[in-house]
Amino acid sequence: MTNASTRTTFDAVIVGAGPAGSAAAILLARAGWSVALVEKQHFPRRKVCGECIAASNLPWLDALGIGEALAASAGPELRQVLLMRGEHEVRADLPAAVHAVHRWGRALGRETLDTLLLEQARAAGTTVFQPWSVQAIRGQSGAWRCELRAVETSTHLTLVSPLVIDAHGSWEPLRGGRTGPRPARAAGDLFAFKANFTGAALAAGELPVLALDGGYGGMVLAGNGETTVACCLRSDRLDALRRAAPGVRAGDVVQAWLERECRGVRDTLRGATRSGPWLASGPIAPGIRVQADGGPFRIGNAAGEAHPILGEGMSMALQSAGLLCAELLDRTPPGGLGSADWQLAVGRAYAIRWRAQFSPRLRLAATFAQLAMRPRSAALLLNVVGRWPGLLTRGAAWGGKVRCAFDPTMFDRPAAQAPLWNRDASAAAVRVAGQAA
Repeated sequence: MTNASTRTTFDAVIVGAGPAGSAAAILLARAGWSVALVEKQHFPRRKVCGECIAASNLPWLDALGIGEALAASAGPELRQVLLMRGEHEVRADLPAAVHAVHRWGRALGRETLDTLLLEQARAAGTTVFQPWSVQAIRGQSGAWRCELRAVETSTHLTLVSPLVIDAHGSWEPLRGGRTGPRPARAAGDLFAFKANFTGAALAAGELPVLALDGGYGGMVLAGNGETTVACCLRSDRLDALRRAAPGVRAGDVVQAWLERECRGVRDTLRGATRSGPWLASGPIAPGIRVQADGGPFRIGNAAGEAHPILGEGMSMALQSAGLLCAELLDRTPPGGLGSADWQLAVGRAYAIRWRAQFSPRLRLAATFAQLAMRPRSAALLLNVVGRWPGLLTRGAAWGGKVRCAFDPTMFDRPAAQAPLWNRDASAAAVRVAGQAA
């Protein structure tokens, strides 16, 4: 469903209504911006995601207006991390967050989280185009034309805006950006899988991380008593598994592999019932894509992606939206939103802050992932953390589990007190962009 009207000119167009896109829409709409949020899928919908929400995000989700609803729907507090490999496991405490109230992370299905955030964006005044697909983004900084197509009716529409924010999945092309096509599939490409189970034996508060031959994964108890099992595995490993089981669905092949590879998975899923099919996506594309190049701003996976072994994808999505909006709202454009120089300055400041906050997490996640996927290094890793389990606790803290990238209370001020741009100049920029269309 869409609440889109006949309006086609906006201060900002955001592509993708996942956690990053909806969070940005909430903040900008609250500050008085006219915002269009474009999403090609119906909600609620399941996503390939580990579903962990680190404690560092909970004050931020409170500020976005969904804290109470999340607390009522999410799984139990996550208190312990386990590293599982083969027949062995090592257990350690997760670090408590610095916030006085929100000390421990939770898990919540994307079908619930994304819907809560989208409805909050709608309530803040965002115009939602759903299900609509972005066909092209043309123009330049300060004068963009976003060409849309309604998924169900094939109706075409062009939105005009001085500012565009890319907030879609990493395996989709960056429309309007400067990146080229994804390279051909390689043996080392990672494909992601996820399924939910009822009646699983995972204890409340546990967060197992799986070190697998050719992949890695994790399990968590989320809302409604469902256990989420998610993993990434190399393309060559997936191909070998499928050749050994011709005619069997990829998800079933993956589940059988997980149960063979890891006693912890076997014990957890013994007697469990899968809720719906396995979901798959990929290849995932870890790396940094944020840049100040005069193109659309990028948040969430469009800005950069870590190996999901640390479970920090949600943090990077939500917190990157806050970092960008802090720059947009605190830097009043002297010539209105259509000022290319102002947008470039915002983009540079945002890119610096993004890299400072998230680049260390990407490096840590890449190192951990490579260690976990190789049998020899995984055995060494298990031996080391078996001697010093506190390394798992420290690693979780280094990975961003305990502290938000900014102070969420900075967005608590009423919209009337938020910095506003020169609306006359902004409207003029939109008219210019409309004439270019």
